Amino acid sequence: MKGNRPKRIGLVLGGGGILGGAWLVGALHALNEATGWQPSWAEYIVGTSAGSVVAALVAEGIPPWFLVHHQRGGSVDGMTNSEGEPIAHADETTRGLLSWSGELPRPILGSPSLALRTALHPWRYPPTAAMTGWVGRGFLSTDEVRHMVEMVVPSGWSHHPHLWIVTLDYASGKRTVFGQEGSPPAELWQAVTASCAIPGLYRPVRIGGRLYVDGGVWSPSNLDLLGRTDVDIVIAMNPMSSLQPGLPTTIGERVERRLRAAFGRRLGREARRLRDKGVDLLLVQPGPEDLDAMGLNLMDPSRRVETLETAIETTSERLREPDAAQILERLSSR
Repeated sequence: MKGNRPKRIGLVLGGGGILGGAWLVGALHALNEATGWQPSWAEYIVGTSAGSVVAALVAEGIPPWFLVHHQRGGSVDGMTNSEGEPIAHADETTRGLLSWSGELPRPILGSPSLALRTALHPWRYPPTAAMTGWVGRGFLSTDEVRHMVEMVVPSGWSHHPHLWIVTLDYASGKRTVFGQEGSPPAELWQAVTASCAIPGLYRPVRIGGRLYVDGGVWSPSNLDLLGRTDVDIVIAMNPMSSLQPGLPTTIGERVERRLRAAFGRRLGREARRLRDKGVDLLLVQPGPEDLDAMGLNLMDPSRRVETLETAIETTSERLREPDAAQILERLSSR
């Protein structure tokens, strides 16, 4: 495709709350088991929301099996960070993700500036981004996410040359990709916590005098960011969409399936642009079994292990499908 140079691979990890993160860990583990390929070997790693946490960890060389072990509740005592220093109380600092920030909710106009911009020019923004300024400001803390990232990168940015963490500027509504050339300077933990700051739930994160929130409100995957790179193969794992969602049986499921369909259409548009450039694209999305394991509340930690185990099984099946097998053969022969 691009001469005889080594294939360049991009990895895209989408958002999806606590259970989306568990699903991503299971999916990456299945990919690693099938090919021996490590996520840190990707030339580009794009992480959004829950995917930003997983992206930050795997970019530093944390292997999928280790993340699976931790998700299952295994001890990580003795774990060291990227500087080789032991991490004190590693277990305790990575278990709770629903802690109150100490601030009261602000139910009206979380971002008046963004609300005004989207009211005047709604066509410039994805629907979810257009609604963000109108949603009350979040009140939960992202401190536990910060602890997870600081465990492996205590300060500064990732050692990976192209780790991109996607956020949304809370005032302008502009997608901001930290780690990309020309982006504002930030600590890795700042970018990841901002990418995880779900509007209306988690408080925005201040970086360099500006507030940022979850990049998933721009796109649940942000797959299109790799369109201007020289990648040959892209592996995109997107917990928020589904090709085969199954039949909804409740009103809640109907709403959730409609949202997944909308996110899937956006993912499809982004995917077509990449494929039109000649990029080999492998999409991995939750199937009916995954959705049953997740339920409707993606922030429910009690379903974490079930979601993880299901993702390992369903992704393994997905990787045996003909279109996936062809791409994985190129991946394995890299």
